[in-house]
Amino acid sequence: MGSKVNTNQVDLRRAPGSSVFDRREFLHGAAMASVGALLRSPPANSAGGQPEKIPDFKIEIVETEWELSPKKKIRTAAYNGQIPGPLLRLTEGEPVTIEIVNRLDREQIVHWHGQWIPPDVDGAMEEGSPMISAGSRSLITFVPKPTGLHWYHTHTAAHRDLKRGLYSGQLGPLVVEPKENPARYDQEQFLVLHDWEPYFMTSDDGSQMVDYIIASINGRMLGHDEPIRVREGQRVLFHILNASATVAHWLALPQHRFQVVALDGRPVPTQAQVDTLRLGPAERVSAIVSMNAPGVWVLSEPRAKFREAGMGTVIEYANATGEAQAPASTNLQWHYQVFADPKPAIYKPDVTIPLVFTSKFEGHGALDRWMINGKSFPATDPILLHEGRRHRLIFDNRSTDDHPVHLHRHAFELVSFAKTPTSGVYKDVVVVPAGSMVEVDLVADNPGNTLFHCHQQDHMDSGFMALFRYA
Repeated sequence: MGSKVNTNQVDLRRAPGSSVFDRREFLHGAAMASVGALLRSPPANSAGGQPEKIPDFKIEIVETEWELSPKKKIRTAAYNGQIPGPLLRLTEGEPVTIEIVNRLDREQIVHWHGQWIPPDVDGAMEEGSPMISAGSRSLITFVPKPTGLHWYHTHTAAHRDLKRGLYSGQLGPLVVEPKENPARYDQEQFLVLHDWEPYFMTSDDGSQMVDYIIASINGRMLGHDEPIRVREGQRVLFHILNASATVAHWLALPQHRFQVVALDGRPVPTQAQVDTLRLGPAERVSAIVSMNAPGVWVLSEPRAKFREAGMGTVIEYANATGEAQAPASTNLQWHYQVFADPKPAIYKPDVTIPLVFTSKFEGHGALDRWMINGKSFPATDPILLHEGRRHRLIFDNRSTDDHPVHLHRHAFELVSFAKTPTSGVYKDVVVVPAGSMVEVDLVADNPGNTLFHCHQQDHMDSGFMALFRYA
């Protein structure tokens, strides 16, 4: 389950004279140079002749050839020609303007995952955000909130085209920093997990599912990027994003533990130490690792299949030599409750909304059809929210698959997980295990259309979506 750590003992302030080392800021040196060239580029005037806002960032959606390793290159759509896309650092409460240029031959859209922003800029056409036509551009402005680790990614369907949607490289990390007293640390590292070369395989029941050949961290396979270099005694803050289209991933670092400080960008009440991290698709974890075991180690998937596919990176202490040591097989355990308030609060909801997850077998060689309360999107019934009221959402998973369910433009609080009461853990993605029930509370405080869906690309494409509307 993991040991508890007194939050008051955790000092995230950077020691005087220590360095802050970003993860090649954000990719292998040349990446941020290309981003810098795109910052502050003035757009053309609007049709009325009035000057538009000068964007703080420019994101170009382009086809690119990317090197996962010297022997493996892929062709994919990506942001600014790099994988992952540029790290966007925003400040809470300070408006940001972003220019998005679509250089593909098909329409696109960019979703600002985790941001509490209006539906017309959230980046989901189901909410009313406009698509960006092929060869055109869009200029959006929003006020970033909440603070923490979030991300941006395409929100298009893929269906059976495994080069589109989140099977592609259209993804990037986003951090919203507080206006005052930002966290300090010896090092800050951003790790973006992704899977590549997807293909359909037949499951035991005859339906189809997606599997992959290659995996990467920050767009490189294990052993084919520069190691993360550390010194004994440092505390390194790892911001980790699982940007896989469909796969949950684990991470372990031999001889070290992770002190989890935030989930989905939100600080946790109990900063527990754990041996392994688990991230469902779209989940984020921010964790401190105390560097107290000199050597050369592999931070990677503890499951050999994924590590051998490339899911890992090397941690190298100063003056350490020798072969990097990978995690041994370990007992994989992960429980949201270990990070919760030790005294669960008892809330009385104003409204209770049951959401039952089921699937329908469509025939041999087909993807399952997914349903919420017996209906598949777009036929799912709208779910009504009442502004200012507390809504108890009951996720009743009656299927044999886990579901990382995501609610746009809001965060919810876990109040019961597998019949165990809990409180204080706020997320925008929660993995609902197969055959289990999870309850969350949502305070409706951001009016407008809000999309709810499973963040597995194949499940979302096969009907696992519903629209929340404010009454």
